Amino acid sequence: MRKLSKRQQDILDLIRRSQGLSNRKIREEVSKKYGEVSRVTVVRDMELLLRAGLVEKKGQGRSLVYVEKITIPLLEYVAVDDYFRQEQDQRQVKYERFNWESIGWMGGVFDQRELKNLADLNKEYQLKVKKMSKAAWKKELGRWLIELAWKSSQIEGNTYSLLDTEVLIKEKKEAAGHSREEAIMILNHKKALEYILGNRSKFKILRLRQIEDVHRMLVKDLGVAAGLRQKIVRVVGTNYRPLDNVYQIKEAMEKMVKKINKLSDPFSKSLLAIMFLSYIQPFEDGNKRTSRLVGNAVLLANGLCPLSLRTIDEVEYKKAMILFYEQNSVRYFKELFMEQFGWAVKNYF
Repeated sequence: MRKLSKRQQDILDLIRRSQGLSNRKIREEVSKKYGEVSRVTVVRDMELLLRAGLVEKKGQGRSLVYVEKITIPLLEYVAVDDYFRQEQDQRQVKYERFNWESIGWMGGVFDQRELKNLADLNKEYQLKVKKMSKAAWKKELGRWLIELAWKSSQIEGNTYSLLDTEVLIKEKKEAAGHSREEAIMILNHKKALEYILGNRSKFKILRLRQIEDVHRMLVKDLGVAAGLRQKIVRVVGTNYRPLDNVYQIKEAMEKMVKKINKLSDPFSKSLLAIMFLSYIQPFEDGNKRTSRLVGNAVLLANGLCPLSLRTIDEVEYKKAMILFYEQNSVRYFKELFMEQFGWAVKNYF
């Protein structure tokens, strides 16, 4: 397929953000940006997108619209704002129980354009790192570690500020007015991240034992059992019910790890590790914390810029997780992932 023109790429993006667009609507939207665009031009653009297998027709006659051709079910479009305007019990949930088929759907979730953008950003990151002294590199790693420990803990309800987190990690001085458990949560992030940084190459191939090790460090002294859970867990904000016996949990984890290790694209490996660890909920608690650190371990193992998620809105993060639980769509989280990767490259190292 020849490279898409800017207009054709814009049309594809319009279709991706919709649940179906007619020729007339596409022409209206494109004309807003490019000036008057003829019907013949739009038809020609659509024919190219159809031949490339990027879009498909839905309906007939006047009701005919173009929709994105989804080759991976995990990329199905969901209108996020509309979905969450409905209360938890009113949403049209596809999967209230763990969907075993979803593991089989795991594959590269980034298209070629997205992969090129991410790779170009990473070249920028690698160039910056190459120019840094060892002392400067170590200092930046420390800043990243503090900000990820803070943000990951904040997503879980920890009320430490970023400044309080820095003081705690650097000086081991706990902030007044906060519980001991909050300090332990943050310090456990530090230990787990130091373990990952010291064993980066080992995360090129994911293993269940490594994931359990990261989890064990994250929940130490927090009254949470280590190892695969023996108890039923529920997730706040959704009616999704994770697997409820340890044999199925182990099977799901082993299948997930096997599928991830077969992928050649480390960006997809990282994203899917985050999503599926959160989805399987293999541990009694600390699942999302573990997923965020394991996702970063995959990035670091492959020479990619790690994420701190510092600027991510925790509500949007949780929405992306719930969309995956209930609809098995990673699309919204993929958008957040790419935004955070770009931010990390521009603001660290």
